[in-house]
Amino acid sequence: MILCEESYPEILDQICSYLTPGEVELLFINKDEMRELNRSERGIDKTTDVLSFPLELVIHAPLGSIVINKDMVKEKAAELNHSEDAETALLFTHGLLHILGYDHEKDDGQMREKECEVIAKFNLPKSLIVRSEDVRLIDLINKKG
Repeated sequence: MILCEESYPEILDQICSYLTPGEVELLFINKDEMRELNRSERGIDKTTDVLSFPLELVIHAPLGSIVINKDMVKEKAAELNHSEDAETALLFTHGLLHILGYDHEKDDGQMREKECEVIAKFNLPKSLIVRSEDVRLIDLINKKG
């Protein structure tokens, strides 16, 4: 179940139920607020698209919080030619997987695999992990060229 004071795409409820019976908090903030949150929590002074904050396992408490940058949702959806709902679903999925213990920076592809499973099941566009891999590949090609 999702705890959120704002409206959000219905597909998020389906994704959440598919991945966990637990509750998660969902927040939407703008790019300036996200930059400040990223700086204060991670020491990175730039905005980002999604942050997740797992909470200690406590009975009747959410598993964690997912914070989505609503400005970047609009930008990425337009840039990648898909809906804002689809972009929000991708970011939500990515954040929820982190809350559930997946970590694409440390694992051997398990998070990417699970993200791809959700993308296929819910017919979503290319995942965040795949997008970042594409960017790294382009950067590598440009450095060689």
